[in-house]
Formats: sequence, structure tokens, C-alpha cells
Amino acid sequence: MDTQNTSVRPHPQSRNSGKNHPSRHARAKGHPGGVTHDNTRHTTRFTVIGNHLTQHPDLSLLAIGLACHIQSLPTGAPIGIKTLAARFPEGTTRIAAALNELETHGYLRRTRERTPTGRIVTRTVSCNQPGRRDATSETSEAPKPPARRAATAPQQKPPRRRALPAVPKPSYSSPTLLQTATDVLAGLRRTDPRLLLSATDTEHLAPGVVAWLERDLTPTAVRHALTSDLPNEPLHRPAALLAHRLTAQLPPPPPFHAPAPTSTPVATRHPLRNCDGCDRGFRSPEPGRCRDCQAAQEHVPPPAEARPVGQHG
Repeated sequence: MDTQNTSVRPHPQSRNSGKNHPSRHARAKGHPGGVTHDNTRHTTRFTVIGNHLTQHPDLSLLAIGLACHIQSLPTGAPIGIKTLAARFPEGTTRIAAALNELETHGYLRRTRERTPTGRIVTRTVSCNQPGRRDATSETSEAPKPPARRAATAPQQKPPRRRALPAVPKPSYSSPTLLQTATDVLAGLRRTDPRLLLSATDTEHLAPGVVAWLERDLTPTAVRHALTSDLPNEPLHRPAALLAHRLTAQLPPPPPFHAPAPTSTPVATRHPLRNCDGCDRGFRSPEPGRCRDCQAAQEHVPPPAEARPVGQHG
């Protein structure tokens, strides 16, 4: 974005007259250290950047530099993560994190829209002075007493959080598989930082992961299914995306093999159940106890009153 106005006479450079200017203290103490500026006024190809951005106390240096680059681009220029990663040496992960910083502090507004062809695209708006629209609208109104304004101002309710899509339900309850599913979801952010989930989201998604694990999938296979082929644009609702994948890509249950008439019989694959004795998972057609608990129960001697008493002559 180039700003040029040849009809206005150049103004002399303004100087910082603040009492806390670091260079002023350095000169007063006789120390020549610190930065000095050799400035030349730009007349073409320049962009006005506010000090509130370049000296932002909370933004990272990468986010500040990226915001300056975006503000210098013309309208319509692509600023996708892949485009920026091809332009700069930083990788997609660091650029995505910097974009999230700028969106958090109001320098970017990103919305997802559907095109007439059905494709979903991300629309990005660069804000060179966050909050200015709100400040303009407030100053345009006539001043009112604080009490009257508070009484007449409409009360805005906080936006309601959209519910996450439903996930598959497991066929039985297993604390061990539920803990494994929670560990899988908590570790997704190590593969992709955008998949950072809250405790509420993890609690909602965990039963869906259990439904995958009880179908003889390993935690590594589930993790790969949830993190592969993710879109390159920022994920505004990662939990909703994972809920959709858990439902849409749910694999079929393991087949139950019946004995073939002309081949060697194959053992029937029974569903997983929890042992009534030790709560360990085992396969059985009916609920009950596992082999170890059954064997232990068979070797327990009967109580004394149940033992046969010898006949007396």
C-alpha cells in the first residue's frame, strides 16, 4: 500500500520532546551511546506504520515484522501461510503463530466465506490502527451524562459458544481406553500447534477416540488420522474439525470370521468386554470374568460348611 500526496509541502521532522526520552538522558549524562537516525523523507513507495505496532509491548518481533509487511502490500495480495513461508525463511508453524498474535491484538481480522462454487476461503482484513472504528463511532455521538448513557445503552450479551459436533460413542466403558484417548488428544499439539485443545474439548472428543481404539486401531494410527492432510489456513475451531474427522472417517468394526466349509475353521472374534473381577479387557461373547479370574475361582476351596461330612458307623 503506497501513500503519496504531491500537493502537500513536506513538513519538518518532529522530535520527541518527552522527558523520558532515552537519548536525552544519555546526552545529559555525557554518554554518546544509543541509536542515532540518518533519516530522509520518503516521497514515493512508503507505508505509514504506527509506533503502537513497531513498539508493541506484547507482540513478538516476527509478528511485528509480518504486520509491517502485510500493511505494505496492495489490496488483493495473497497472504496465506504457504505464500508467506515461500517469501520468508520462517516456516509455516512460526508464521501461523505470528498471524494468530496479530489477530489476537486486532491487527488482523480473518473470516471464512463460501464462494459461489462452494469453496471455503479465508478473507483477511489488515488493520493499521486497531479499535479506531469503535473510537470514531463513540466521538461522533453527542456527549451524554455517564448515568444516562449507562441507563440507555443496550446491554450486549457475550456471544454463545457454538456446540461441538457429536462424536461416535464407544460400545462399552473402559477407563484404560479413556485415559489413552485423552493422552492422544493432549499430544496432538506436538504434531501441529494449531491443535491445542481445552480440557472441555478434550472431554467431549475422548469418547470418539475410544470408539476408534476399540476397533483395534493403535494410538499412533488414530493420531495420524487426525493430523494428516490438515488445511494450511488457520484453524479457528480445531475441536470441531477433529469431531468431524472422528465421525466421518470412523473405520468399520473388525470382522467376525465364520468357519469356512472348505478351509480350516477360523476362531470367532468376540467383542471386547471388561472383566467383572479385575476390570481388565478381554474378548468374550457374553459379559463375565476373564480366564484368569475363572481359573482362580475354580481353585478356591469350598467353605467348611459345604464340605461333605464323613458318615459315622
